[in-house]
Amino acid sequence: MNTNYRNQFNQAFSVEKYNAFIDDINSDFDYKVTFRIGETPFFIPNELKEQLLEGCQQVIDFIQRDDFKSLTERALELNRKVPNEDNHTTFLAIDFGICEEDGKIVPKLIEVQGFPSLFNFQNHLSEKFVSHYPFLSELTPFLNGLNQESYLALIKEVITNNIPIENVILLEIEPEKQNTKIDFYYCKKDIGIPFVCVTELYEKGNQLFYKNDKGEEIQVKRIYNRVIFDELDLRTDLQLNFDFSKSYDVEWAGHPNWFFRISKFILPYLKGKYFIETTLLSDLKEIPNDLENYVLKPLFSFSGSGVIFHVKREDIEAVTEKDLYILQKKVHYKPIIQSPDGLVKAEVRLLAVWPKDDGKPTLVTNLVRLSRGEMIGVKFNKDKDWVGGTVGMFEK
Repeated sequence: MNTNYRNQFNQAFSVEKYNAFIDDINSDFDYKVTFRIGETPFFIPNELKEQLLEGCQQVIDFIQRDDFKSLTERALELNRKVPNEDNHTTFLAIDFGICEEDGKIVPKLIEVQGFPSLFNFQNHLSEKFVSHYPFLSELTPFLNGLNQESYLALIKEVITNNIPIENVILLEIEPEKQNTKIDFYYCKKDIGIPFVCVTELYEKGNQLFYKNDKGEEIQVKRIYNRVIFDELDLRTDLQLNFDFSKSYDVEWAGHPNWFFRISKFILPYLKGKYFIETTLLSDLKEIPNDLENYVLKPLFSFSGSGVIFHVKREDIEAVTEKDLYILQKKVHYKPIIQSPDGLVKAEVRLLAVWPKDDGKPTLVTNLVRLSRGEMIGVKFNKDKDWVGGTVGMFEK
């Protein structure tokens, strides 16, 4: 891969320097980040960058099809439908595993989400890396010619849509307890909007309100939505004072319906060199004999819940709601990032925003996850170093 920057970074790296880097992040809000941050950025060479962009464009082309909403209406029927859906998603996250195929490196689409990711944290993470490793200023985490100033301006525009800051909130389920809380802190710092728990929002007629830190009643006119319904449905202990299924005088930055429309639901439709063979269980004509080469996944879940990596015939036969699961061919992540003691696997999530009146989404930045385990994810990487969340850096 990009050996020049890799060699420079590895020579400059030390455990003491990593600890200082983490302390720097934690000190911004006197808050200890609850997920593991990787020791290194991923230095993405131009050839791989072009492949990632090509794969993203093919996903975007599909999402822009005239019949996309009719194709994905079933995704809402299987879940829930929130009123006042907009014409297109506001956010897009496209995940690629860095794999090997026929002896060549190729990104393979793992997942696509019409839902926001760590837009604010990733910006500050790249800034922290540059602060601790100044030579990284030669690189950029941004796409489409953006820099830190223009990126933040675009993110603010997309989240607020020019609604007064005091009438915009980030909505989440018990945000104080979420692993992504660090992103909420940076969002509040960068944009000025508070993070509000779903239990604090209440209705008056067709309007929504919450009370700020001073106890003042504030009307909510735009919601930056971070609520995942899978999680909400499990929280039977929460008392909501409004109803997602009712129509309110409010705008959405990330309308909830797009979480279902742009999801694993569309993977069986995507064909090509960057896409993995994926079949809806209800469309499966026969169970493959080589199940060791497949993964069974629920269409709608969060944080990898319900995924079966070592699939048995009885696992498939036990599924009663076969239109809620996919069988996906396994891909082989290629360890390509050189750590001090071995190679590390990577998954790259390209992040896009789609302003209300734009004709298409704009790719803006990225998130990378590093792994030494069998799969990407926390449970496969416990007690390991050079793993966790990080950022990809491109040549300017």
